Amino acid sequence: MNFFDFNFANPYAFVLAAPFAFAAWRMFRRARRSGLRFSATPRLPTRASGWRATLAALAPWLMVAGLALLLAAATRPRLPLANEKRDVDAIAIMMTVDVSGSMLALDLTPKGAGYSEDTTRLAVVKKVFADFVSKRPDDLIGLVTFGTFASARAPLTADHDSLLNVLKAVEIPDGDGEAETAIGDGLSVALLRIKEAKLKSKVVILLSDGMSNNGVVSPEEATEAASKMGVKVYTIGVGTGAGYAPRLVTDMQGRQFVRNWPSGFDEAQLRDIARKTKGMYFRVNDGEALKSALAEIDKLETTPIEADVWNRWREFFAPLLAGGAFLVLLAVSFSMLSSRRMA
Repeated sequence: MNFFDFNFANPYAFVLAAPFAFAAWRMFRRARRSGLRFSATPRLPTRASGWRATLAALAPWLMVAGLALLLAAATRPRLPLANEKRDVDAIAIMMTVDVSGSMLALDLTPKGAGYSEDTTRLAVVKKVFADFVSKRPDDLIGLVTFGTFASARAPLTADHDSLLNVLKAVEIPDGDGEAETAIGDGLSVALLRIKEAKLKSKVVILLSDGMSNNGVVSPEEATEAASKMGVKVYTIGVGTGAGYAPRLVTDMQGRQFVRNWPSGFDEAQLRDIARKTKGMYFRVNDGEALKSALAEIDKLETTPIEADVWNRWREFFAPLLAGGAFLVLLAVSFSMLSSRRMA
């Protein structure tokens, strides 16, 4: 462990040191100057001061010490457990996933398997994407979802464990089972997130099973922006395209049954987005085809970069926080006891 690597996760907390030091100075300065004029000193008691006076004298010192520890805890002092630099070949990839209600369709269920919530389009896509991320440890990957609204779930990051945890939590919004599809908004949010990446290859993987029927930004406008930025958009159309797809429906008694639901996507629009941005379009009607589509993306040009690996930290704020809180509580207790407020 190299103590020269010691740093603070929240150094801005040090701005509190100035008002804290001034308050402490004022408190002790006033205490030194306070007194009582009494000329007949022989009449003063010779017995030492009682325990209440001792507690009253200790209380301000304990308060200052406790607040100092709390201030130190606020800066979050820490040491890296892994400090490594290594050369990697990376691509910036922004995953953009449709979470509209049609992603509950079950037409990607493997043959022979029963329908369940684990075989919806969204569940299958999440599993394949998780596998894709795990095989690209050096790439910067982010996540955007869109339905009626677009949302940035994770920025471009090399911390894929955190990214996968975010991906696991992606669900169809409650009460939004028939959500509309804002493809243009989803693509524009992804472009904003990937804009500052300093890598040769910037890619958006746009996955949708519907047609754009909502949003502030049209798919054409977002496509033009991607083309000007030099960002390739790989579009993936999900579903069998049969016009109807099975879905699990829950009735008022909580019973589930399968029902055919209208389903389809605008394949021409997805093809057009990929063509204009020099990407590729894939039509996916099962999980294996989705893996093949992502395998093509795996062949993109990479950029050599020097990466810092700071994955684990040893944090020191917890004992400082506990110690500071204990001393502040002790100071308040001593003050109350010395003034007989607890008697």
